[in-house]
Amino acid sequence: MRKIGVLTSGGDAPGMNAAIMSIAKSASRYGIPLVGIKRGYNGLLRKSTSIKEDLQELHLDTVLDIADRPGTYLRTARCDEFRDPAWREVAVKTLHDMEIDGLVIIGGDGSFQGAMRLCELGIPCIGIPGTIDNDLAYTEMTLGYETAVQVCTEAIRSIRATSRSHDRPHVVECMGRHCGDIALKAACATGAEIVVVPEVPWTVEEVAARLNKQIAKGNTRATIVLAEGCWDSLAEPFDMYGFLTSHGKQCFEGEPWSAMRFASVMKRMCGMIEVRSTVVGYTQRGAYPVAKDSAFAFEAGNVAVKLLHEGISNQVIGTRQGRVFHMPIEEALKAEHTFRHDLYNLVNDIDQR
Repeated sequence: MRKIGVLTSGGDAPGMNAAIMSIAKSASRYGIPLVGIKRGYNGLLRKSTSIKEDLQELHLDTVLDIADRPGTYLRTARCDEFRDPAWREVAVKTLHDMEIDGLVIIGGDGSFQGAMRLCELGIPCIGIPGTIDNDLAYTEMTLGYETAVQVCTEAIRSIRATSRSHDRPHVVECMGRHCGDIALKAACATGAEIVVVPEVPWTVEEVAARLNKQIAKGNTRATIVLAEGCWDSLAEPFDMYGFLTSHGKQCFEGEPWSAMRFASVMKRMCGMIEVRSTVVGYTQRGAYPVAKDSAFAFEAGNVAVKLLHEGISNQVIGTRQGRVFHMPIEEALKAEHTFRHDLYNLVNDIDQR
């Protein structure tokens, strides 16, 4: 193998830099030069005026100290052009021109789809799961997920402290796209009274009833944790207080649902008690990685280079019961996510008997 390339694609995730460092370390051990590809798949399309803006030789001493840094040293971006077969041919030509015989791709499901297409064109690829959403079902965790949970947990703990001081409920929105794992785990870790996720259909009235139940018990400081994709699983239209459906999207007063608007509805439906809201936001993606993410990244990077060196490709790396493993990309993408309904019921105090 003449050279190995590495890129980070899609949304950034804590632990990506640790993976890059590990890949550089392993490539150095095997005596294989490493090339960093900037801004995800965009760096292979050679749109920049200078090759240095797209590609960079990565020496071990350059990346040795980045393992604990947030973000991604190589930058990242989404690349819609890569869906076009003609642009994929450009990417293959770039790899051939640069004598890159294998590629490590750190990203989520869309990034892995791109890796599979490159494998079909004869480019050996290995995928490392890098997304805070934890929405890749084949693996127990993805890079950045544990860090995102920790960030949300710390935010909710602080919010619950001020909620106790003022005796008022609070709505907290976590990231996760269409996966509720971050919200659910953070709710479990903080003792939140209500959690709303995309995996379980729900109604506004149902959540208001749960909050009213807490208030009736004297708990006027309950926490409602929302996964950002929960609006897609609203079970039925809600026509009170200006709700409407616009172009197939759930809206409130003509605008997309948000934590702030939801808090406003809860206030109206719960005796006008003051309800505040907080969106944890991009601090989940830009945080310093926790040890579990960094350790997984370190091991995954080493395995990725080892596989390419041994002539094994079209694989993604994951973790199961604390052990790192690999499997074909296509099989991994077919895996179905298993949601922890038991934990959801525990948080929401739903009788499971």
